[in-house]
Amino acid sequence: FELTVNVSPSLSTVMGYMGTFRFSWLTLGADLWAFVQYVLSGCYLWAALVLALLLLASVALQFFSWVWLRADPADLHKSQPSGRCLALLHLLQLGYLYRCVKGLQQGLLAWRQEAPSEFELAYADFFSLDITMLRLFETFLETTPQLTLVLAIVLQSGQAEHYQWVGICTSFLGISWALLDYHRALRTCLPSKPLLGLRSSVIYFLWNLLLLWPRVLVVALFSALFPHYVALHFLGLWLVLLLWVWLQGTDFMPGHCSEWLYRATVATILYFSWFNVAEGRTRGRATIHLVFLLSDSCLLVATWVTHRSSLPSGILIQMLLSAGASSFLLGLVLRLVYYRWLHPSCRWEPDQVDGSRDLLSLEWCLPPQNRRMTQLARNFFPKAKDDTVSSGKGEMNGVL
Repeated sequence: FELTVNVSPSLSTVMGYMGTFRFSWLTLGADLWAFVQYVLSGCYLWAALVLALLLLASVALQFFSWVWLRADPADLHKSQPSGRCLALLHLLQLGYLYRCVKGLQQGLLAWRQEAPSEFELAYADFFSLDITMLRLFETFLETTPQLTLVLAIVLQSGQAEHYQWVGICTSFLGISWALLDYHRALRTCLPSKPLLGLRSSVIYFLWNLLLLWPRVLVVALFSALFPHYVALHFLGLWLVLLLWVWLQGTDFMPGHCSEWLYRATVATILYFSWFNVAEGRTRGRATIHLVFLLSDSCLLVATWVTHRSSLPSGILIQMLLSAGASSFLLGLVLRLVYYRWLHPSCRWEPDQVDGSRDLLSLEWCLPPQNRRMTQLARNFFPKAKDDTVSSGKGEMNGVL
């Protein structure tokens, strides 16, 4: 029993790394392949947009990684390089790769040991949670805009090359995987929350995929029909979402300037999908966000219908809108099914939350814990905080 408890967290960490590596390299390879093909075919504007999105996401990721390393306790990372070496790694855009290699090394080290210490298990999870967060940022700063760009190019030209199909498929899978991995990581931060099972994970993956596809489709269609106004549309909605995030009083980053970068990143995520940043019940804010995006999509549809009936390539908009609407309705049904019958909280016994599993999770979570992801988990799962207080244990998380 002790061996199973100790090895399982490190094994799940290693498996999570492998999934993250797989989708990260696939999407990066597809983007570089598209960039080379655009250059060879003389489409320099498309190539420049692909490269700009890659560089923008990479710079943002390196900044987040560097700020988090500086904010971590000085005695936490004992075997890492000096501050100047780390700064040079992040300046060369290698900081994220360093985190992945270091985290995978720590996870394998804990997995190979017969009885790894609590510190080694918690330290491996510490790296895993940071990588999950960085991967989510990369997904919506680079992968999702790249997917929108590729779809707009395909819709405008009326044909799709092999490298474009590869980019579309890997992007959709990578985005849904990043959302699923992030949600699973949040649940590991709170002892009172059970992990997702296989069936729940599949449904969660599918409804995110089906709800994301219509949003990306409407933005791609708008880009194909009105390429000169898509930047204005994004900027207008992004400013509104940034104001909404600021009004919720986020306090995630260690500094004021870095906090605004975090808010700007969250606003970009909200342009495509839901992301919670504040404490309290999430159902109301999630509903407001869903209605807001749906209203914006309907306005875009009305703009297309009143101006054109077909794309420059001859593809009928009615066919694409029917497919998008069907995908949205199916994704909404799966989301309701998930939260009604497949959500882990629906099958979790209240006495078990206050029982042996809670104490066991507390026991191995006492070493270094990722405060950043724990804070987001408390925001996303408000009941966890209430359960902790009502059980008489006080605060269990956030202890270093």
